[in-house]
Amino acid sequence: MTMSDPISDMLARIRNAQRAGHATVEVPVSGHKGAILDVLYREGYLRGFKKDGLIYKVELKYENGKPMIHEVHRISRPGRRVYSAKSDLPRFYNGLGIAIISTSRGVMSDHEARNQNIGGEILCQVF
Repeated sequence: MTMSDPISDMLARIRNAQRAGHATVEVPVSGHKGAILDVLYREGYLRGFKKDGLIYKVELKYENGKPMIHEVHRISRPGRRVYSAKSDLPRFYNGLGIAIISTSRGVMSDHEARNQNIGGEILCQVF
């Protein structure tokens, strides 16, 4: 069975695993998902991840027993793409959360996109 939105599936798996208190979660491999996981790792939302065959084993991060990811929202979907110019990049929770942006220079956080002065497709927001 094919999946219409694999990025939403990955974000839902991470959100559900953290709510259940799991230490790790498995996500099917793709290049775009790996780039998003790398941004989440660099921003401190994940303990780590590694590729094991056809899956990523994602190590979830908790602080004082509470998940690091409180909220995650998919913004750009297959049926509705959302783009933003460099001057209009969103701030999520006044800069406390991040927006993950797919740009011509790769997938990055909104902070990195502002520093590089580029816009792109807003994939999701994480707090």
